[in-house]
Amino acid sequence: MNYSYDFLKYRKIYFFLTLFIVVFSICLLFTRGLNLGIDFVSGTRLDITFEKKVKLDNVKDFFKNAGYKTQNIRLGGKKKDVVIIRLEKKLAKEEVEKLKKVMAKKFATKVSIQEHTVDPIIGRELVKNGLFSLVIALLGIVIYVSIRFEYRYAVAVILTLLYDAIFTLGMFSLLQKEVDLVFIAAILTIVGYSVNDTIVVFDRIRENMSFRKPANWETLCDVVNKSICQTLTRSLNTVLTVIFAALSLYFFGGESISNFSLALIFGIFSGAYSSIFVASQIWVIWKYRHMLKS
Repeated sequence: MNYSYDFLKYRKIYFFLTLFIVVFSICLLFTRGLNLGIDFVSGTRLDITFEKKVKLDNVKDFFKNAGYKTQNIRLGGKKKDVVIIRLEKKLAKEEVEKLKKVMAKKFATKVSIQEHTVDPIIGRELVKNGLFSLVIALLGIVIYVSIRFEYRYAVAVILTLLYDAIFTLGMFSLLQKEVDLVFIAAILTIVGYSVNDTIVVFDRIRENMSFRKPANWETLCDVVNKSICQTLTRSLNTVLTVIFAALSLYFFGGESISNFSLALIFGIFSGAYSSIFVASQIWVIWKYRHMLKS
């Protein structure tokens, strides 16, 4: 782009804002926690559809009086016409069928139930595999960026990825959206997007560094600012395109992928911010300190 902007001038403000968001998100995780799906805590999820409209409070009272320990009861579906219930107990097929008949009689309407059950052992295995996937992805990124660029770039990338993940987790904690395996897939997608966006900026910085070979702070800042400006149009076009697609999936894609789409919206917005206002600023400060020592 044929303009210049000093992205490093307000770096302290960006760092303070980023630190505030991280601390706020971590506080949310400790105070409100995450609304973990049955993929992680085991149990049974029931998606109940009534032919006639039934009040959510009446459904809550029914399960309470029936002696079921519910972890979460909410409305879902495109028209908020599906009651989604998560039970601590693992229900057998026969018990689900019996429950459907009792509810149909109680509410005097036709009832259909879709159930999804996860065994406690499988739940623990899913948690382990999900975390293992994230760790492997982060290690792979560190190794690739260190070889392709240098370790300072790699550390800056990892710090921004951690920020993106913590921000997304914080938003899901604030809104109490369900966290399941689909959410893990969304986090991995966000990691891939954020890395790609940051690498584009870093690649341009490296290219401009080879031409300018800065020897002082002003020249180094000029190289970084110029590099960000040269990639800004590409970054903005990419983030807007992906967010429009994610918004379409969120509003029109159905209940099963709504949380995936919402996580993408939060993560991609965060990734665009961190690749422009965080990653480069971390690298340039570290690089300048190295220049002073050498």
